Amino acid sequence: MADIIQLLPDAIANQIAAGEVIQRPASVVKELLENSIDAGGTNIKLIIKDAGKSLIQIIDNGCGMSETDARMCFERHATSKIRQAKDLFAIRTMGFRGEAMASIAAIAHVELKSRRQADELGIKIVMEGSEIKTQEPCQCTAGTSISVKNLFYNVPARRNFLKSNSVEMRHILDEFQRVAIAHPDLFFSLHHNGTEVFHLQAGNLRQRIVGIFGNTWNKKLVPVNEETDILKITGFVGKPEFAKKTRGEQLFYVNQRFIKSGYLNHAIMGAYEDILAKDAFPLYVVFLEIDPARIDINVHPTKQEIKFDDERLVYNYLKVAIRHALGQYSITPTLDFDQEINFSTYKPNTDNKPTQNFTKASSKVNNVDNYQKPEKSEREQSNLQNWDKMYEGLDAFDQKEGTVENQPLTIGSQWSDNNDQDNADDFAKSQKKPYQIHGTYIVSQLKSGFMLIDQQAAHERILYERYVAALENQESFTQKELFPKTITVSKGDSEVLKSIGAQINALGFDLQEFGNNTFVIHGIPADLPTGFDEQKIIETLLEQYKNNLDLKLDIHDNIARSMARSASIKKGQQMTPVEMQELIDQLFACSLPYKSPNGKSCFITFELDDLAKQFEA
Repeated sequence: MADIIQLLPDAIANQIAAGEVIQRPASVVKELLENSIDAGGTNIKLIIKDAGKSLIQIIDNGCGMSETDARMCFERHATSKIRQAKDLFAIRTMGFRGEAMASIAAIAHVELKSRRQADELGIKIVMEGSEIKTQEPCQCTAGTSISVKNLFYNVPARRNFLKSNSVEMRHILDEFQRVAIAHPDLFFSLHHNGTEVFHLQAGNLRQRIVGIFGNTWNKKLVPVNEETDILKITGFVGKPEFAKKTRGEQLFYVNQRFIKSGYLNHAIMGAYEDILAKDAFPLYVVFLEIDPARIDINVHPTKQEIKFDDERLVYNYLKVAIRHALGQYSITPTLDFDQEINFSTYKPNTDNKPTQNFTKASSKVNNVDNYQKPEKSEREQSNLQNWDKMYEGLDAFDQKEGTVENQPLTIGSQWSDNNDQDNADDFAKSQKKPYQIHGTYIVSQLKSGFMLIDQQAAHERILYERYVAALENQESFTQKELFPKTITVSKGDSEVLKSIGAQINALGFDLQEFGNNTFVIHGIPADLPTGFDEQKIIETLLEQYKNNLDLKLDIHDNIARSMARSASIKKGQQMTPVEMQELIDQLFACSLPYKSPNGKSCFITFELDDLAKQFEA
């Protein structure tokens, strides 16, 4: 039988390697930026077209390459960073594996121009699918320019798996920001489709963070600076009051290399213990400087995973350093852990009239907004009829239980006259009203027991179906702001917000771009309760939208979910009985009242028979 094991051709081997190293356009950006930094570039320009699908170009003023080096850089495992195995334990450069350029050239059209300072002419190399098409001298500036065109042109399956331009551009922005933050002493610029997105002058770390995320970050930062014999920790962490409900602004660097580490994140969260709400996440940009011999970065081709020789020691040092920084700057808790301050407008109410939150806003809109209270479908009417049956007979049941014969005695009291009988009837009737426990759950009686409703999950379901209808029917009502408000977001969020602006406005917002990452809110949805912080809603909506991108949702579904999450009533928000009853009524008018948009149960029921069994011996 003939031998069946064969050596793969280099082109195929490079395409296989590219599957790990180059996952999307952002992977190319990361590798090329790191090469420019390793080459000593101090002025680095990134040019993107069509979110990297058409063009990714890096131009730097680094050391440049000779003709031989320019040709060799496209070979597999060709690198200038290491010479022998022991060099792996003393790596200070960003790259070292020698796989990136070969992988990129295997799946794209690549043009390289490079010239060393001492040379009069540079070298130009054009490659397609690992094959050299052109190699010739050329006139070019000192440094290197690499253009990557038509990424995955020969791997159509991989190209088809790429997301929309807005999603891919967000990943590119993430990689660009991570590299730029790690090197604040270098100049970086980013251009997308002819527009300059970033222009970052060389400076210090605080200036770079503010330049990337916006001026609002300046007041959020607390410096960290600790040094031991083993480890140096520097950077910034955020004040607790600026913590968000979603992740995304947490950056770790080890020897200026961005890494991901749930273990080290746990150390920082431990440092915030007792001064941060349990479901909030602080921002941080933390740099660890450690002897390369104490870490192993050759764990994964992306080099974003690192192993420490003593992980527990690093954990403890980091936790203590963050606590010391927070204590040194007298950081005290400013969050209300039991209540969402921005969303709660409840005030004590003695006349049983609805306060200015859920019910009042809903009632106001229902009079003018057809889609808020549309004609009920057959399914919705059936839902209401079924739920009415669950409540059927409850009045008679409560009246019977409220009589003298059946009303249990309270300790230390006796029923004595007709006035007491009236009080008993009033007490029985009051028990039919829903009531809250812990500002989180609503208890409502059924004839066979009772129902426990998660108020936030229920309201999310109501708002989700309402927003889906608004997006599909293009029917929404906007309440114009007397004084328009401006909000400023980061560059990355600005790109996302622009891409979904039409859908946000379809929900009832009147949001217009003002330039320089600033937007003006001229109007808000008419059904938003008073007292809502418009900027907080937009920021939360953005975070939820970005987190949902991995779920591969339709854009309307994503927007509806995100808006429902950001605008819903939250745990800790007090509600009157009238408001609770309206929420219950609207929940069971939904087409799917059982689950919230993220799959959480909206309510659970308890049968009297099951409860009785709990008291049996």
